[in-house]
Amino acid sequence: MHTAILIIQCKDNKGIVAAVSRFLFENNGNILAIDQYIDEEIGDFFMRAEWELDTFGIAKDQIHEQFGSQVAAVFDMNYTLSFNFPKPKMALFVSKLSHCLFDILSRYYSGQFQVDIPLVISNHPDLEPVVKAFGIPFYHLPVTKANKASQEAEQIRLLQAHGVDFVVLARYMQILSPVFISHFPNSIINIHHSFLPAFVGAKPYHAAYKRGVKIIGATAHYVTEELDAGPIIEQDVARVRHHNTVDELVQIGQDVEKVVLSRAIKYHLAQKIKVVGNRTIIFS
Repeated sequence: MHTAILIIQCKDNKGIVAAVSRFLFENNGNILAIDQYIDEEIGDFFMRAEWELDTFGIAKDQIHEQFGSQVAAVFDMNYTLSFNFPKPKMALFVSKLSHCLFDILSRYYSGQFQVDIPLVISNHPDLEPVVKAFGIPFYHLPVTKANKASQEAEQIRLLQAHGVDFVVLARYMQILSPVFISHFPNSIINIHHSFLPAFVGAKPYHAAYKRGVKIIGATAHYVTEELDAGPIIEQDVARVRHHNTVDELVQIGQDVEKVVLSRAIKYHLAQKIKVVGNRTIIFS
């Protein structure tokens, strides 16, 4: 089913829901999902509406303009219009850890993710056999301090050549430069353990074990120039106990990471995320 997705933001006012619904109804729009939210602190109204496109009375390339003149202008709305086709293209960046990569590729193979994966990029060769087993091109681009800028330029070239819409850092152990990030605003998803900022460094689980932590979690967020501080998309936790070893903590943490990252990807693919400042609204 081909659908259109409208996400709006404006000052809260009477009649907004009615105006949007009337616009869709009068043009034979079969509404499939609708969700709204009022941020009382800033006084803004948010809405996501998705409707069937095949029977809609306005041509696809005219919807944005007609909605803008008939509805958005009346309420001074900021709005985006998008569609669920064609399938978006997602690139994966990996290093040596494989748990997130395996999880994403298995969901992709089973059809849980309605997405194309035209390439995987890595700074290590270790996971190439895994990626090629799924018939996906693998690019090994080692990164050092000396070649970081040139390798990022090559990464950007490859992403643009393949028409990539968004990037997922599936435990990619490199910090992206502001130049790279600027090419994909709110379109780079990262995953990391929830011990930050308390336990930093190469062995956070060892440090957490020594402190006797009782909860392990993971955070998926959009990448910004401020390291690990971008808008949060999804989080989850798992409880642990004193008898869990460091290896068990790592395993529990990795299980949470891959589930949280999967949810974040699903929200992004479904176009259910609205970034507001440095936070997100996740529509149902």
